[in-house]
Amino acid sequence: MKTLSLPGHDITIGEGHPLTVMAGMNVLESRDLAMRICEHLKTVCERLELPYVFKASFDKANRSSIKSYRGPGLDEGLRILSDVKEAFGVPVVTDYHTPEQAAPVAEVAEIIQIPAFLCRQTDLVVAGAEAVMASGGWLHVKKAQFLAPWDCKNIITKIGEVTGEARNPTILCERGSSFGYNNLVVDMLGIPAMKALGVPVTIDATHAVQLPGADPRTSGGSTGGRREGVAIIAQSAIAAGADGVFLEFHEDPDKALCDGPSCLDLAEAETLLSKLKAIHSIAAGS
Repeated sequence: MKTLSLPGHDITIGEGHPLTVMAGMNVLESRDLAMRICEHLKTVCERLELPYVFKASFDKANRSSIKSYRGPGLDEGLRILSDVKEAFGVPVVTDYHTPEQAAPVAEVAEIIQIPAFLCRQTDLVVAGAEAVMASGGWLHVKKAQFLAPWDCKNIITKIGEVTGEARNPTILCERGSSFGYNNLVVDMLGIPAMKALGVPVTIDATHAVQLPGADPRTSGGSTGGRREGVAIIAQSAIAAGADGVFLEFHEDPDKALCDGPSCLDLAEAETLLSKLKAIHSIAAGS
């Protein structure tokens, strides 16, 4: 299976390498909060000897309500992400939503991310592939909630047609499948099925526990979640062979401005990541 190394950072994802941790906050709320969350998670990952990438979105375009908080936007968001990188020396991952955003986002983020609902949009995929070819970064593709794991081969092929197969910088991310009825289901057999396509695979355990349109706090005006399921999904997926984990934290999850019901308390990070490291070591036979 292919492995990917991140230029300028001692991070390689894939078979035979440590569990990669992409973790941070759902959406940027303030510069200070981003700094505190990154500092805490970097410290935890250094202690556990796990490669760390800071995650945060500058915009959450797919919202249940037009009144939902979306974030600071592209310009301010990239400024905050740049500040975090400079302060802590960590790579960052963030998503983009239009082809025009790909290049400026890739100038700041070592890993740019295609949201699940958009992973079949050719213009978006091509723009992302071109952007990471120029930057030397990675393209983290969330598998759509409606897509079978093996059908991700078409996404990988599409990216490879831009980058060349030898350079193909794709990482696939499992985040659950939707059958309607306000729920997502993760098929753990999908992890090895996607790895069989020859690329590293991560698990987005945070969004996998979402309950779309089922937040009782807003009578369905926002997305609910089952926070208690994050650890279960993460542990199961890593046991099934996932190469990396994608997690969202907050100092006070119930007050998070976006997807609070799905994110974890920052104070729980070290306990969870310690377990995930141990499971990954067993699954890898090391």
